[in-house]
Amino acid sequence: MDYFKKYLGGENGSQPSDGANTVTKLCDRAQTSTLLDDRRGAVRALKSLSRGKFRVQVGTQAMEILTDILDKDRSDIEIVSFALGALINVMSEELDEDEIDIPADIGDQFTEIFIKTESNVSLLLSLLDEYDFSVRRPAVNLITTLLSNKPKAVQEMILVAPQGVPKLMDLLLDSREVVRNDALLLLIKLTKGHTNIQKIVAFENAYERILEIVHSEGLSDGGIVVEDCLILLLNLLKENKSNQTLFVEGNYVRRLGTFFDVEALTANDVGWSAQKVANMHCMLQAVRALVSPSLSQKERSVCQRRMNQSGLLQQLCTLLMATGIPADVLTECINTVAEVIRGHPDNQNHFAGVMAPSNPPQPAIVVLLMSMVNDKQPFVLRCAVLYCFECFLYKNDLGQSQIIATLLPASAEVNQITAGQLLCSGLFSADPLSTWFAAVALLHTVLGKIANKENLLRVQLATSTGSPPVTLLQQCMNILSQGSPHLQTKLGLLMFLITWLSNSPTVTSAFLSNPSNVSYLTSQVSFHDSDESELVVQGLCAFLLGLCVENNKEDNEKFNVQSLRAIVDKRIGFDVYADRLSQVSKSESYGLAAKKPYIVARDSDSLLFDHEFTKLYKSLEVQLLNSVTKEDDKEAGVNHDSIVAQFKELIRVQDSELATLRQKLQAMDAMATERTQLAQQVQDLKDQNSLLKTQKAGQINGYDAPTGDTAAIDSQSQAQTEELKSQLSQRDSTIGQLTAEIEKLKIVPPPAPPTSLDASPDQSELIARLEKEHSAAVDSLNSEKVSLAAELAAAKDRASKLETEKDQLVSQLESLRVELAANGAKVATLEGCIKEKENEGEDLLLLLETNSEKIASLKGRLRGLGQQVSDSEDEEDDVDDDAD
Repeated sequence: MDYFKKYLGGENGSQPSDGANTVTKLCDRAQTSTLLDDRRGAVRALKSLSRGKFRVQVGTQAMEILTDILDKDRSDIEIVSFALGALINVMSEELDEDEIDIPADIGDQFTEIFIKTESNVSLLLSLLDEYDFSVRRPAVNLITTLLSNKPKAVQEMILVAPQGVPKLMDLLLDSREVVRNDALLLLIKLTKGHTNIQKIVAFENAYERILEIVHSEGLSDGGIVVEDCLILLLNLLKENKSNQTLFVEGNYVRRLGTFFDVEALTANDVGWSAQKVANMHCMLQAVRALVSPSLSQKERSVCQRRMNQSGLLQQLCTLLMATGIPADVLTECINTVAEVIRGHPDNQNHFAGVMAPSNPPQPAIVVLLMSMVNDKQPFVLRCAVLYCFECFLYKNDLGQSQIIATLLPASAEVNQITAGQLLCSGLFSADPLSTWFAAVALLHTVLGKIANKENLLRVQLATSTGSPPVTLLQQCMNILSQGSPHLQTKLGLLMFLITWLSNSPTVTSAFLSNPSNVSYLTSQVSFHDSDESELVVQGLCAFLLGLCVENNKEDNEKFNVQSLRAIVDKRIGFDVYADRLSQVSKSESYGLAAKKPYIVARDSDSLLFDHEFTKLYKSLEVQLLNSVTKEDDKEAGVNHDSIVAQFKELIRVQDSELATLRQKLQAMDAMATERTQLAQQVQDLKDQNSLLKTQKAGQINGYDAPTGDTAAIDSQSQAQTEELKSQLSQRDSTIGQLTAEIEKLKIVPPPAPPTSLDASPDQSELIARLEKEHSAAVDSLNSEKVSLAAELAAAKDRASKLETEKDQLVSQLESLRVELAANGAKVATLEGCIKEKENEGEDLLLLLETNSEKIASLKGRLRGLGQQVSDSEDEEDDVDDDAD
């Protein structure tokens, strides 16, 4: 505010001029005079001086005084009117011819001073309660001026002011059209970019009032007031889900139909005025706001269904086929129909059945495609037709199949042009733009449909008389490889081929069946060119080559996965290949197409990419890069998995063997226990035998004949001996059977039984035989013990080796797991870097848009200062704004 110091005076300021003295005197009179007439005259004079070379003086000295008058003298209509008029002049954005030395933003500066006192805005709102024309209208205009200069700050003040927005809405009910029309302009500025205010305005019955004014003013034939109403309606609906829901639930969609009455629109043979065209454009924009692709599918679907049920879609389709419609209105109508049918099956089927009023009748789709491939039609109209065709095929499997069917030989009909014929004629047209349009249209017929891609391989084309037909796939490659086609031709065909080959091994196999295709791609990618457009072409060729690797069926010996990777490595280089892929997403045209589904292009030369293609490219770019350039890492991963699997299998086998050995050891322990029991039984028998010998010896020495007890003992001894023999025989048989399983035996042979020389011959013979048999059994057991001990030692040695080998394998497995974890961390790091780069790209785009707005603002200021500024970039901005 240093600019105002020379007008405010003071120690550091210059002496005030004569004009400043005059303003000072008037301000003093307006502030101190006791007579109302004197104050009124002073304010009237200040108003006359506020416009012109004394504008700054009035603003710097009188603004606070004028505000006080609005508050204290509001009972006097005339003085309030003069004060409001003076404030409007001071804060106006416009400069008079004699205001040469005044800054262009002087109105913004005074507005900032005025709104620093928040009660000032509330004071102006309170003045709206005054019905008198000389007060209400200037108050409305002053609030409008404040909103023009400082929109966000003033919007917030009005939002928090008691009954602020409702008071402004009541102005639409004013019977004086001038006040009502000014109120419309105020509400347009008030609702622009402020969601909460938009909601309040909508709930204040704004839709009803707006549509009533539109109908009372004559609909599309109305004047500028109709356009203002529609701009306000568009502000309320655009990107405001709550207001859109209120509009649909209030059944206002049905009332929009009266605006598109074709008979009323075409009744006037004189032609369409510029205002009528503007009105139609705004109404179509309002319809598009309800079904914008930026909304979720669920939100759009509700509005789309209502538009079909209310007959609005039918009226739009009728308008689409009507004659005498201006090109720009027809273009916007096509875009509107496109978004009404986008992704909605019922609406898409309705559009498929629309017939053009021709002789014979033809489907509307065919008529529109005729316009698209006709290079005589306006560029924006052709773009709109392509967008409509894309929306018709969006998530429409039936529509895609029907279009593909018109390309197949069996569907050809005599004397009837089909959509397929038009697309093929456009695809191989001499006009590069027609080729691009047709290629993108075909791209959408196969997008996400494997069956359609395979059916399209059946299409045969007759290129010349007497020449055999060629497939559509090969003809596209022939056009690319012949000479140097236009950039749009290259990009269109490459986008179509990439979409065709993606996720389809069958089409990829057919593509690789011609060796020249791979040769063309490698030559294009390996060629060094610094031109940005050629780098984009090389990037798409690299992408197409990557699809040949990714979707390879390994049925082509010459071009299998390994051979294609070797070709890329030797002829191109992996680093160069990765650089070529990245060039596509760096393109400005790619970024512009990726933002919005509908086509945005300043001119035909800037139309290079399709929105759906950018989504496909983004989803597959990293995957293809890894498929082509990460061969070693992938094979290492495969080898790691194979080694780990082998180690796991070996460990499993060893664990099984160890379990078997443990079972055998348990069985041997049980058998050793049984052996101990048998030895104990043998010892008992030996003890009994010794007792018998002692008894026999006593009998021989002291008696002549055996007594009854002795006989019983002899009989018992013989029976026990026989039983012992039987038991020993059974045990020997058992030992023979278990010999192969015993590995550990802990049996100590019992001591030899004592011999007796005094035994009888029979008993001595029996004892000798028993001792002999016992000795043989002991020798056999000892031999078996030695053998089993040797086997046990060998088994323990083998088990020790297996445990050592197992430990080594486990160590290797852990090492491989650590290495795999490290590789996973590297991959996560790379993915994080890619995400950061994407975020940086988005931030750069946002910064670019912000800088563009600042440049536009600075240019406006330069124009205000009388500087000459080139309008070329402004015109481009206007085109972008219209597209939005």
